[in-house]
Amino acid sequence: MIVSTKGRYALRVMLCFAQRGGEEYIPIKEIAEKEGISLKYLESIMTVLSKGGLVDAVHGKGGGYRLNRRPEDYTVGSILKLTEGGLTAVSCTSEGPAACSRSSCCETRPMWDKLDKMIDDFFESITLADLLKESDSGKAE
Repeated sequence: MIVSTKGRYALRVMLCFAQRGGEEYIPIKEIAEKEGISLKYLESIMTVLSKGGLVDAVHGKGGGYRLNRRPEDYTVGSILKLTEGGLTAVSCTSEGPAACSRSSCCETRPMWDKLDKMIDDFFESITLADLLKESDSGKAE
């Protein structure tokens, strides 16, 4: 599994909101400059985060984006699943049209399913608050 720039940037942006306390709306241009992300690409990421209900958006003067929950209420897994469309290690464990036709008789499928569960459990166990704590402890050293 490779997490795309979309997923990695979404995590960075969500962490940026969490660092700012989540109360104020941050203009997208400010976020793009701070994080070194192209404005156009960031707009597409923010659309996904907003439509997915992870951030609130206000348009116009004084507008921008902010978290709509506490950092403790966002898991890395929920952010990556939204932006990546899932967290499967191999495409054959995907559901829907991408599902493997050999899924029911594949002798390696149980192993891939276990790996998918481990990945999901790992990312679901980390919150934005956890990342903030790790970031803060790294600055103290």
